[in-house]
Amino acid sequence: MPGIEDRLTTSWAQRIVDQHAQNVVVSGIKINSVEVGTTTRVRVTVDHNGPQTLPRRWFIKAPSKLWRVRMITALPRLLQTEARFYQELVNSVPVTCPTILSTQQQWGQGTTVVLADVTEVGATAGSPCDALTGTQAAAVVERLSRLHARFWHKVGLESADDWLAGSMRRLEDRLGSALAVPLMRRGLSLAGSVVPAELHPSARTYAGNRRQAMKFLETGPLTLVHHDLHPGNFFWRESQPGFLDWQLVRIGEGIGDVAYFLATALTPETRRENELDLLTRYQQVLAGEGVAAPDVASLLKRYRVHLAYPFEAMVVTLAVGGMMDRGTNLELIRRATAAVMDHDTYSGFDWK
Repeated sequence: MPGIEDRLTTSWAQRIVDQHAQNVVVSGIKINSVEVGTTTRVRVTVDHNGPQTLPRRWFIKAPSKLWRVRMITALPRLLQTEARFYQELVNSVPVTCPTILSTQQQWGQGTTVVLADVTEVGATAGSPCDALTGTQAAAVVERLSRLHARFWHKVGLESADDWLAGSMRRLEDRLGSALAVPLMRRGLSLAGSVVPAELHPSARTYAGNRRQAMKFLETGPLTLVHHDLHPGNFFWRESQPGFLDWQLVRIGEGIGDVAYFLATALTPETRRENELDLLTRYQQVLAGEGVAAPDVASLLKRYRVHLAYPFEAMVVTLAVGGMMDRGTNLELIRRATAAVMDHDTYSGFDWK
């Protein structure tokens, strides 16, 4: 099957430009980079004679070239989910996102999402290995709280409930639960000393009870959540964050986003120093947006158990392989491990 690069022709780019402007001619397209992980990500420069407002640098996401990754991501239709987010929800979310240029679905080739590269607006894309400062973390948490407040108790998500919480999401959860034990065991083995041996039994117990755990992690107020907020899924413009990669967007408990973000995007030292202040700020902004938010003590209790998911996600990423640079993956496991151990996360679950 031809790769995405083989389809990136001048005529292909022309068809996309025609959706946004009349009488603009595309004269060429140049591939600048190709990265393969959870998806195949291609950056291109498109030469055209249109106005400066029509992007010339594009960012293209297509199914991963790695068969192991492709099998895991294809069944729950992750790229299709991201396409629907940009088609139906992006204009409603109170956070900055890239500009969507096109979503395409081709038989045998899957979904392709074409975005304006964030460098078009002078922004810088984050890297999964970034370690954010306390100031950066505060900016992210404030935007998260506004995002969650906008859709608190699923308000405004009624028409999207079928794909945000419907059969595909349930299938994804069942698939994750079916593979949880072997992937957790493999990931812990590959992580070696990064995850202390005393944490292994609790992690394996969690994996064996994953379906029950997922239900427990949705017992708080539900809203729209990103569900994958590691540091590589942000871009930054004038010190302000934007949000990338909406493949895992769904209905869930908002504090889960905060837990995932703090466990992966901050070093343990920075997280410990700022954690309580950031949770307090999250609660304050929710309240300021008119939400009857839980108090900080209640949020901290839920935050504690939600730390189990970023740890699982990073260990499973390592177990699957090819989804993230190995060194970066191990560093994010180290950060998430510290958070889980600091909060004795697994003792917050009742497996009876």
